[in-house]
Amino acid sequence: MIKSMTGFGRSEIERGNRKITVEIKSVNHRFLENSIKMPKKLNIFEARIRDIIKKYASRGKIDVFITYEDNSESNVSLKFNESIAREYMNIFRQMEERFNIRNDITVGALSRYPEVITMEESQEDEEELWNFINEAIEEACKGLADTRIIEGGNLKKDLLLKLDHMEELVYYIETKNPQIIEDYKKKLEAKMEEILSAADIDKNRIASEVIIYADKVCVDEETVRLRSHIEHARKCLNEDGGIGRKMDFIAQEMNREANTTLSKANNIEISNAAIDLKTEIEKIREQIQNIE
Repeated sequence: MIKSMTGFGRSEIERGNRKITVEIKSVNHRFLENSIKMPKKLNIFEARIRDIIKKYASRGKIDVFITYEDNSESNVSLKFNESIAREYMNIFRQMEERFNIRNDITVGALSRYPEVITMEESQEDEEELWNFINEAIEEACKGLADTRIIEGGNLKKDLLLKLDHMEELVYYIETKNPQIIEDYKKKLEAKMEEILSAADIDKNRIASEVIIYADKVCVDEETVRLRSHIEHARKCLNEDGGIGRKMDFIAQEMNREANTTLSKANNIEISNAAIDLKTEIEKIREQIQNIE
């Protein structure tokens, strides 16, 4: 089963006054790269969240967006810091004595000074909060994995069709190549007959020239290797796990053989077939970039 690196997953869970929403999207990337945006309160769970993502993806650029709401009435409380208030009052008295001015500070005025009254958010049980978040992350990751598998299946079908077309082109080149050599032999004999009499024609010389020519244009080794690479690619598409890098290497080797075939081609039909081969390989390489 192959997986695409493109996918999307979303989850939303509500419990009492709490609500968490997780959205995950991924695109192709050479390695696994995570970007997590979430409320500061949840930063303590970042390492755990990354570990969960690793279970579902080995490659790709993955963006995670988390929103968390807690509308519990007891969530926020006010705290009076008496020691800070006393410090302020002591300073005010010193100022009153030193500058001979009246201290008319009120309770309302004092309460507005920094740190005298602070807001504190009640602490939730860390493990209880994590269990809530973990459930949402897992659900979103499963959705992401499902879409990557579906897209991977579509990629596999398309790649198999392209490999079939490549095999047809290789077969065409294999059938055309011997005919090219035979045609060259006939043309060479015809030219020599124009110049020399039948008695003067050196059959051995013709055979030698044909062998040299055949060695230059023969692509048997290239087509054999191309067939081997095509079969290897088909097997990879049926493997489990990440095959993207392996498929990319196979495509590079295919392209090398197609280039050699094109450089040896001394016939328009084989040249066109080799160009079509390169076109299919390039399409395959583009598709492979999105495989995990």
